[in-house]
Amino acid sequence: MRRALKLVAVALAGFAVLAVVAVAYLRTQVTVRGPVLHAIAGLGGAQPSDAALGRLRLAPGFSAAIHAQGLGPARVLRFTASGDLLVSVTRHGKVLLLERDADGDGRADGVRTLLQGLDRPHGIDLADGWLYVAETGAVRRVRFDAAARAVSGAPDTVAALPAGGMHFTRTLRVGPDGALYVSAGSSCNVCIETDARATLLRVDPDTGEVRRYAEGLRNTVGFDWQPGTGALYGVDNGRDLLGDDYPPDELNHLVDGGFYGWPFWHADNRPDPEYGDHPAAAGRRPMAPAYAFGAHVAALSINFFAPDRAPPGFENAALVGQHGSWNRSELAGYRVSSLHWAADGRITERDFMVGFARDGQVSGRPVDVLPGPDGAVYVSDDYAGAVYRVAWDPDNAAPGPVFEPPRAPAAAAVPASAAMPAADRLSAAQRTDPRLAQGAALFDRHACASCHAPGAASVPLARLGARYSAAQLAALLQSPPASMPAPPLDAAERTALVAYLRAAFP
Repeated sequence: MRRALKLVAVALAGFAVLAVVAVAYLRTQVTVRGPVLHAIAGLGGAQPSDAALGRLRLAPGFSAAIHAQGLGPARVLRFTASGDLLVSVTRHGKVLLLERDADGDGRADGVRTLLQGLDRPHGIDLADGWLYVAETGAVRRVRFDAAARAVSGAPDTVAALPAGGMHFTRTLRVGPDGALYVSAGSSCNVCIETDARATLLRVDPDTGEVRRYAEGLRNTVGFDWQPGTGALYGVDNGRDLLGDDYPPDELNHLVDGGFYGWPFWHADNRPDPEYGDHPAAAGRRPMAPAYAFGAHVAALSINFFAPDRAPPGFENAALVGQHGSWNRSELAGYRVSSLHWAADGRITERDFMVGFARDGQVSGRPVDVLPGPDGAVYVSDDYAGAVYRVAWDPDNAAPGPVFEPPRAPAAAAVPASAAMPAADRLSAAQRTDPRLAQGAALFDRHACASCHAPGAASVPLARLGARYSAAQLAALLQSPPASMPAPPLDAAERTALVAYLRAAFP
């Protein structure tokens, strides 16, 4: 009993430290506090209203309405053979079923919980009577009856995946070849991975064999196959802490065996200022992006229209959900765009659904944007806990205006505070302390400065020694927030890192 109470006390202390740090930071970041709280703890905004949706700017010929709300942080969407819509609610450990709109009022007729108690489920797809779910550490499947709207039996594990880390979501799709394709984002902002991270994996659904299909992808959350060509395209999120406008998020043409640069190169294969001359980059040839979005827009999904169901002007187009920045001085993203392929392969971008962020205030964060079997487009919003239905009006077929995103600057540099070796923050006398020296080395080894150096775009470290005890900081390292990877430290290493943090940030 005493041990249980002690564990509870440690956990509460950890949460208290996180809350104090977050609140202190947010007091200086009023205009972006919603996105920051959402990124750190998954806290969303108010439920949407039809009036609020009416203030969004849509591509000509479209109108938006609420299809379902009160869902929690809704992420990936997939339609069943019966026309129902499946939704993964990652932070709640659930997969929901939204019953198709049989009465024609534009809203889901009901919401059912298909699965719960899962480990951060994200990617979902259907094939051969199975519902496949990508949890953070495994691909699992369960029998699913679309007509009965029910699963049967307990989920089976198909394959293990690299778990946790900074990017813990795993997106899954059944490919044209019947294999499962699963994205595993990087464990960090920028680092050298030691396992199958920053990759797109190919999983055999029968044997569970896992192999790397494409590499050098920092966080390719969304991907889809282009109708007609069969080409696979994925949207990738660029690294942080190189300024507001660099590097751009990318659209990549993904091929078997392809390498796309991270962490050594970005954009049009520009060397990374920290890792561009790393020995591990020697001899590697990255593939340049097919298209560059704006920096930090957080493109999380891409889905192509089926040409035979596409509105006029969208036959060779895909929709991209741009979740939006959370650590940029001015918000970017918070929109849905459409990408259009010309006959010569040239790609242009247009506004499709814009206005989720206005004057620094955020009302929604689009995630998945999926054309439905009824001709409408469905958009999940994990900030407002809703799914929207964007309907096409055939009386107005004009496409939206061409959108020109900001171009990346000619050069970018790492902020000096992020590049500073950890030991340089200690006095000459402190550097002779073996425990502080070990803590400084751990700070560098785990790339803590990439998110926490003074002046960095994430939560800065300041006055830790004055504000927090060693026990409080140790508790936070043991139970970090969802957006922070848990550093693999033993008790002695944790003590050394805490001592360094309190000394370096007094």
